Amino acid sequence: MPLTRNLTDAVVVITGASSGIGMATAYALAERGTAVVLAARSEPALHEVARHCRDLGGRALVVPTDVTDPVEVERLADRAVAEFGRIDGWVNNAAVSAVGLFDEIPVEEFRRVLEVNLLGTVYGIRAALPHLGAAGGGVLVNNASVLAEVAMPYQSAYNAAKHGIRGLADTVRQELRVTGRSAISICTVLPATIDTPFFGHAANHSGRELVPPPPVYPPEMVARTIVRLLRRPRREAYAGGAARLIGLQWRLAPAVAERVLGWYVHRTQFGPTARVDSTGNVFHPDARARRDGGWHGRRRQIVRMTAAFGLAAAGTAVGTMAAMTRRARADR
Repeated sequence: MPLTRNLTDAVVVITGASSGIGMATAYALAERGTAVVLAARSEPALHEVARHCRDLGGRALVVPTDVTDPVEVERLADRAVAEFGRIDGWVNNAAVSAVGLFDEIPVEEFRRVLEVNLLGTVYGIRAALPHLGAAGGGVLVNNASVLAEVAMPYQSAYNAAKHGIRGLADTVRQELRVTGRSAISICTVLPATIDTPFFGHAANHSGRELVPPPPVYPPEMVARTIVRLLRRPRREAYAGGAARLIGLQWRLAPAVAERVLGWYVHRTQFGPTARVDSTGNVFHPDARARRDGGWHGRRRQIVRMTAAFGLAAAGTAVGTMAAMTRRARADR
């Protein structure tokens, strides 16, 4: 079910709201008069986001929160209810990443990525459910990335966490339905590569500069998708044509798609500049209230790369159908 109230009267909690997609979502909701509760580790950045939300016509509450601490996440929910009386929507968006070969990422960083991305979502769902039920229903949106459906090299911890988020959402959705709590909707967003500070903030153990594999889409596109889900919930929604096409390829011919995507990311995720190992923002906040990551040049490749993905998907489909036809003939 959608929100039980119009966005102008709704209260929505957003984690990871100090930059990127969370920040863009806060602005998109504030423009509609929504009361937004902003959570992240970077308090100065949150206050800057809150000021702009109020300028846009929304109400805003800042609650500095480390989503790896379930007590802090519960406090976030309690603060939202104390300030605005209820919670109508919740967006689990906080995320970090450690980039490098699986066996070269330090174990403590791998664990931390899982704690922020997966357990942070777990704690968010647990904190949100009773309040959404008390409000008569509501919508919970998990930002899971297209890497919840496919995989790419050098992002093992991130891939694992995002796959876990998708499975968790499916399970909780089933449980709500069979226990008569279908007034609460659980939605999963699967964005393609997005122009945010994410790649600049990630821990890096590759020895090279990190760059986003094109095509790169603006964060406002994901924000619009999240707003649509709050108004008209769906199980899952892609954000970006490339995400939809990659997902299609993966479903049609996973072995082929795995090889192609691995080859593509290996050649597009690294720039020419050498980099020393860095823990990025995995353990310490580094947000500066910025929506984009400065990758505007790669946005120009959207049309060209999306067309290429489309041709690859078509080729995959043809190859799959041919293989199925050969197998069918062999079985006769």
